[in-house]
Amino acid sequence: MRRTGTVLLTALAPVSWGSTYAVTTEFLPPDRPLFTAAMRALPAGLVLLALARRLPAGEWWWRSAVLGALNIGAFFPLLFLSAYRLPGGLAAVVGSVGPLFVAGLSALLLSQRPSRRTLVTGFVAAFGVSLVVLRAAGALDALGVAAAVASTASMSTGTVLTKKWGRPDGAGPLAITGWQLTAGGLLIAPLALAVEGAPPALDGRALGGYAYLALANTAVAYWLWFRGIGRMSATQVTFLGPLSPLTAAVIGWAALGQELSAVQLIGMGLAFGATVAGQRPPGLFRTTESIERKVSMDVTGTALRR
Repeated sequence: MRRTGTVLLTALAPVSWGSTYAVTTEFLPPDRPLFTAAMRALPAGLVLLALARRLPAGEWWWRSAVLGALNIGAFFPLLFLSAYRLPGGLAAVVGSVGPLFVAGLSALLLSQRPSRRTLVTGFVAAFGVSLVVLRAAGALDALGVAAAVASTASMSTGTVLTKKWGRPDGAGPLAITGWQLTAGGLLIAPLALAVEGAPPALDGRALGGYAYLALANTAVAYWLWFRGIGRMSATQVTFLGPLSPLTAAVIGWAALGQELSAVQLIGMGLAFGATVAGQRPPGLFRTTESIERKVSMDVTGTALRR
């Protein structure tokens, strides 16, 4: 029961991220992806630092900088760049292969060989998301595709390294999240100023949108995400990622008047089913596989004796 609660709380993170597109298009000034990324990360990080009242020490200064760059500083700008340049939700499809990225990186960095179930479930999740978000489109933008792949690789690497390094004694998920968001925000802010110039004028609607993105969509969501990484396997956590484009599709239907076709509904069912399957304890499947191997060996041995 406790594990189910952890999964459900962690799932709130990608569900919250699924609202990013609607908030960005309906509340925020257009064509300011870097400024928006900085406004998501830096205020959220500073709020969490104030709440945690703890700074990194020793090797955790550079570890926090690396994780902040991977999970926030590089991921946010690359994600926005791919979303602006790719048609038909292709960026979301590339992002949905995150479980496969994490499975490969877990084998390299955590010595955890992916099971066939993980690989099959990962492909099913990506296929389901593609049915939900893909639309007919013309030629693909090479820079957009590269940005989408790089953003997924960046977040996947950050997720695996977060699992590998854990956290220092006495530092909880609140502090770890604050360190990474602050580091990532400090990386994005000067880039936004150099590329996009001075911040735009903001009305009350935009301020409300940025407040939501910084607090609920980023501070709370990333705290839940890193808390989940500490309690679940990296692969299990990243299998929750497809909930983000699925939530975006539901919000588009419910709030923005976008229609959902039968094919999209089938895709949602496949992606959601793969997400649920990705939460099954890996030990359960290893035990089942070992039993099956033992039965097979017993049968083979009996046949040989005969």
